[in-house]
Amino acid sequence: MPLSRWIAILILPLAFGPLSACSSLPTLVPDMAHSDAPVRLTGPGGPLSAARSQAIIDKLKASGVETNIFDLHLAVEQAIVGSPLTAGNRVELLQDGSATYQSMIEAIGEARDHINMESYIFDDDEIGQRFADALIARQQAGVQVHLIRDSVGTLGTAAAFFTRMSDAGVQIVEFNPVNPLTAKAGWQVNQRDHRKLLVIDGRIAFLGGVNISSVYSGSSPHLGEQPPISGDLPWRDTHLRLEGPVVAELQKLFIGTWTGQKGPKLSTRHYFPPLEQRGNAVVRAIGSSPEEPYSLIYVTLISALRSAQSEIWLTNAYFVPDPQLLTTLKEAVGHGVDVRLILPSRTDSWLVFHAGRAYYEELLEAGVRLYERDDALLHVKTAVIDGVWSTVGSTNLDWRSFLHNQEVNAVVLGPEFGEQMREVFQADLDKSREISLQAWQDRGLQVRVKEWLARVWEYWL
Repeated sequence: MPLSRWIAILILPLAFGPLSACSSLPTLVPDMAHSDAPVRLTGPGGPLSAARSQAIIDKLKASGVETNIFDLHLAVEQAIVGSPLTAGNRVELLQDGSATYQSMIEAIGEARDHINMESYIFDDDEIGQRFADALIARQQAGVQVHLIRDSVGTLGTAAAFFTRMSDAGVQIVEFNPVNPLTAKAGWQVNQRDHRKLLVIDGRIAFLGGVNISSVYSGSSPHLGEQPPISGDLPWRDTHLRLEGPVVAELQKLFIGTWTGQKGPKLSTRHYFPPLEQRGNAVVRAIGSSPEEPYSLIYVTLISALRSAQSEIWLTNAYFVPDPQLLTTLKEAVGHGVDVRLILPSRTDSWLVFHAGRAYYEELLEAGVRLYERDDALLHVKTAVIDGVWSTVGSTNLDWRSFLHNQEVNAVVLGPEFGEQMREVFQADLDKSREISLQAWQDRGLQVRVKEWLARVWEYWL
């Protein structure tokens, strides 16, 4: 991450104090899961009957491993998370930048009504120019384009880059500007829009961890290939392409951010077209914002982790666990759950990297298995639990994602997609090295000092 972005993220909070409306994480208690109401799903035609909803859930249970994740987890989600559980979706798993960009550019080129795009980083480089050209081309063809770009994430991008798009008719909102004179919704510079969201015609959506930047141009090496000789590692990331009823929920998140930032009045377009069944996936879109009392993604994740019966497999770029997440992972091991984390061995964030490593010894002593990937810069934010509960999104396992950022994740239920996630996890695992407790206890004093220094900042990272 460029130094200018870290200056805005780290120095400004020190100067102005906690600027986030959310200052603590919620503590989940068993009573949150108590609900006598049946789980209700939404389909292409609206809410499904209780009987139809239960039939879908029963089918998911029958085709997966023995687990209570559908009972406890769904009860917690239904009670706390506002977005509906939707049936009839198609979900495509995209890995790394090249495949993701190709799919996104193709969808943009086929847009006929509108394009709503939200990105933390939007660089003025080869990839950024490709997207700018594609968006301008659709705008000139009569498709209204709206773009939300984070002020800190695009701090290193020249203003002329965005001016070229706005001059062509693209409507652009700068999320929480660093310059207080240009802020329209109050100056809350520590709150960042970390989402990566693209909605095409209200029918297709993309989300995940991939920003718009040429750092993704070199995909991770395929199995059996040698890692690059140079110091510039390829970035490894994961994204989703979605179609079906869940797209409407993602559209609502975009519009909510646009209006919350007091963007120009949205053009009259078909933002919520009738949605047909596109597949069989059961999906919930979850957005979190520091404006809310607590992170809905955090609540969802903790409840899913506590419901695990056999496996918790997490891959994450920035891992700085809060006490409840740390305890939940350790307790899962105590209940016989196979808990594994794949984390980066190198990073673009020195402080987050060492703050997370400060927890390695405690996790290893509890029986959590830790792996680091060496041949790529890991930027993935995914989880698969019991092979039936999966999530892909922008959310890191750190304080910043849960307290200070706007994030968006998709939760996908069922063994079919879960098996895809397990295969991807295993492929990453095959390219990673396991960290043993003995080796970690033998680390040097210099490493320990870095961990201690980084932990001082963990709330802000």
